Amino acid sequence: MQLRQALRAAFAQLEAAGIEAPRISAEALVFHVLGCNRAYLFAHPERELNSAEQSQFDTLIFRRASGEPLQYLTGHQEFWKADFLVSPAVLIPRPETEHLIEVVLDLVHHFRLGPQLKLIDVGTGSGAIAITLARELRQAEVYAVDLSAAALEVACENARRLGARVRFAQSDVLAGIERDGSFDFVVSNPPYVGLNESDKVQEVVKHYEPHMAVFAGEEGLGVIRRLIPQALEALRPGGWLLTEIGYSQAQAVMALLTGWHNVHSVPDLAGIPRVIVARKPENE
Repeated sequence: MQLRQALRAAFAQLEAAGIEAPRISAEALVFHVLGCNRAYLFAHPERELNSAEQSQFDTLIFRRASGEPLQYLTGHQEFWKADFLVSPAVLIPRPETEHLIEVVLDLVHHFRLGPQLKLIDVGTGSGAIAITLARELRQAEVYAVDLSAAALEVACENARRLGARVRFAQSDVLAGIERDGSFDFVVSNPPYVGLNESDKVQEVVKHYEPHMAVFAGEEGLGVIRRLIPQALEALRPGGWLLTEIGYSQAQAVMALLTGWHNVHSVPDLAGIPRVIVARKPENE
């Protein structure tokens, strides 16, 4: 089958299955199979797919039509203009999480911190947050932890590919590391979806992304409740805790930060509180 015919058939199959942006998915999967780009696609529409290519493409289109995330099929997701490897062992990095990076960099700039900062990313998954901060803050000492050994394998490979210096360790929140009051930043995109709102979660998230990276107790605050006191021990006086939250959790999370200073939320582009920021008191 010619390339243009294969794409036309794939587009029709994905559209019939109700897949969002079916043309983008079809093109991305053919790029993945052939190792080509859009320019090649336009220049060689008559190119014949061999039997192996056709079989692989058909299988991927079937899986995409069944709802499997495009990122897991290609094994890649862009974050902060870098290409990250992803697998079903890790949450797919999302653009909203880039706000967490922006807030850290804004604080570093505003308070003229560093350059030799010490940061830790809790629940690192693919390593997107830790690796991005290591690349943006070249002299910083960056650590990252995750409970999942499989996720840490993905994160380590991403750090290697992207040339980032990050020290990874397996830990349940911060329980497995020395909380010695030496960190300037504790950052996290923790699981924050409540089991009581699972009916509101996209089906693709529920069925394909790792449950432990999405859900955190009945109200979604199970991990954050543990993170806050552990972060207080890990941070130096005046250090910062930043955590991504769900769309309706700002007040509940800020209520857990009694005794912290400069507690506030930062909205995303839609005006929804996305990041909670808190500072450990200077006198502790």
